[in-house]
Amino acid sequence: MRNSIKFVVALCVFFSLLSFEKNTKSLPLSKDNATIANDTLTWKLLGDIKYIRKKHATYGEVEFPQVNLKLKSYHNKTVFLTGFIVPIDAKNYALSKNVFASCFFCGKSGPETITGLKFKGGLPKLKTDTYLTIKGTFKVNETDVDNWIYNIENAEIVSKN
Repeated sequence: MRNSIKFVVALCVFFSLLSFEKNTKSLPLSKDNATIANDTLTWKLLGDIKYIRKKHATYGEVEFPQVNLKLKSYHNKTVFLTGFIVPIDAKNYALSKNVFASCFFCGKSGPETITGLKFKGGLPKLKTDTYLTIKGTFKVNETDVDNWIYNIENAEIVSKN
């Protein structure tokens, strides 16, 4: 009797394991999905930056960003980037690698962890720390110390969590 119970339990385990078989079917990528995968910026790539000290007419000595060549290749191109919304004032938002409490304003990160946003059309109403993906035209700034190092213009919300 015990052997038959063991056999039935073994069969149940065997069939249970078969139900977890990997599904090897995959959906083909559409052209849009391939574009998203190829053009998505990462915060790690945005963080790969160096600074050079130079004289500035107004601020004295300033550290100017030196953006890597890969990022420069995205300048004026459509990109996708995911992050947390940080309101700057009543008319401006930025997209941050970190939530507001850990953004670079609070001293936990550098200015390369935030991207200025200029939305296409009207300004959407967004709550602080909303996690979303933005699509827009990427701009690199290495000279204007009164502007963000990175900007995304004509920004559109692709997904919002």
